[in-house]
Amino acid sequence: MNKQENVKLVKQVYENFKKGDIRALLDLLSENIEWQLPEIENVPFAGKRRGHEQMGQFFASLAGTQEVQHFDPREFIAQGDKVVALGQYSWRVRSNGREFGGDFAHVFTVNDGKVIRFHEYMDTAAAAAAHREILSARAAY
Repeated sequence: MNKQENVKLVKQVYENFKKGDIRALLDLLSENIEWQLPEIENVPFAGKRRGHEQMGQFFASLAGTQEVQHFDPREFIAQGDKVVALGQYSWRVRSNGREFGGDFAHVFTVNDGKVIRFHEYMDTAAAAAAHREILSARAAY
């Protein structure tokens, strides 16, 4: 695939995510997809995943844990088998109502018309703080 086709594939991944069509999204990923978010304290879906089964669990955990407020990939940079997407997002944590957001960089690796690797770069401190449980004054005693 050429650079334009790779960007088109990545944009379709995002469209499927925004529509909530995880089955269609998974169809764009290699069976052996390697998916990596940074390790983030208190965030159950953080870390590495591999394969469709773990990706299904990832998206279920993501949807159960937080709600997207804004998700906007804005710029796509392609070179060779890589597509870098730069954008902004904001989320609300379902358990406590806290919101967080910021800029992100997503690095996709494409091979034979499928995404084979994904790596996210984001503000991990903001995510960890938003997911931290709220301690009541009573719990401190």
